[in-house]
Amino acid sequence: MRIRPFLLALLPIAFAGCLGDTSTGAINPAVPIESTTFASSLGVNLAASTKTADGMYYRDIRVGTGKTIAAGDSLTVKYTGSFANGTVFDAGTYGFTIPGQIIQGWNEGLLGMNVGGSRQLIIPPSLGYGQYGYNGIPGNSVLVFTVEPQ
Repeated sequence: MRIRPFLLALLPIAFAGCLGDTSTGAINPAVPIESTTFASSLGVNLAASTKTADGMYYRDIRVGTGKTIAAGDSLTVKYTGSFANGTVFDAGTYGFTIPGQIIQGWNEGLLGMNVGGSRQLIIPPSLGYGQYGYNGIPGNSVLVFTVEPQ
């Protein structure tokens, strides 16, 4: 299944009509990032990562040598999105202006990064798909993205 980041901006609209309606299935309880078990294939290292005020973690895998990303920049990002168990739920490239039509974890996690680098974003549900999930992504999912601005 492929879920494009531009769809992420539509989530608040989609959820507005179904808040409080859990008839489509149980909502998974939220698990803090610090209590989440990550597949070893993801290479998550919270101790080597920076935690933001909003509770997400990021870590530069490779520091880029290009322009530092700032609000208002247009960019194209190569990405892979995975669940904590290592299952990839989406991958590809996406072009947008930041902040933009992407989940809040991307809006926060890409700022300050240098083009040409690679960064791991560990995103809590509150900055991803929230408690209700979306299109095959369960509610309260912690998401792990590797992003590479081009």
